[in-house]
Amino acid sequence: MAIKHILIDLDGTLTDPKVGIHTSIRYAMEKLGYPLAADLNIDWTIGPPLKPSLAKLLATQDDTLAEQALLAYRERFSVVGLFENEVYPSVAKTLSALKKEGYRLFVATAKPTIYAKRILDHFELSQYFVHIYGSELTGERTNKAELIHYILEHEQLNPEECLMVGDRQYDVLGARHNGIEAVAVTYGYGTAEELAQAQPKAMITQFSELLDYVEELAAQKKVS
Repeated sequence: MAIKHILIDLDGTLTDPKVGIHTSIRYAMEKLGYPLAADLNIDWTIGPPLKPSLAKLLATQDDTLAEQALLAYRERFSVVGLFENEVYPSVAKTLSALKKEGYRLFVATAKPTIYAKRILDHFELSQYFVHIYGSELTGERTNKAELIHYILEHEQLNPEECLMVGDRQYDVLGARHNGIEAVAVTYGYGTAEELAQAQPKAMITQFSELLDYVEELAAQKKVS
């Protein structure tokens, strides 16, 4: 079947959230009395659910402590951090072209929906999407496979007519769990080894290549 619906990750795919996320994590850890070394690489925290990542940084299995860290993170992120963000090159132009071609676009992010909407509104990207799907502040749907399943059910989408685009293994594996092919972007926060192991259908080095990829798929369908 031809691709009609494209699910797209936010962090590391549409925008680079590094400054806001990292600064808010460091703020939270400092507030709880667990300051992080200035040279500690925490890029791996961008993409997966945040609470388990905070627990890992705290080296704790104490859910209460991890929840306190998450609330402290949100103190800063919800006011300042979410706008310490940058749209990747050609994103708006590519989204516009995909929409004009008739593709239905959906955001599929582990980030809470309330933050995702504010970020996309701020950068004037919301206009390109049918709907913005994220997690709940309570932690529901932070798992990418669960989120994608929810989108498919809520929108009544045929997995064979869908494509997932993201930068981490969670995007690829979450899509595959739901019978959807995935395209990985290599400019985000997934390592080359991580993406190679996840085995996406294709990899692109810049977001604009997505348009070429789906047009090529459409051309192949016409020939077959």
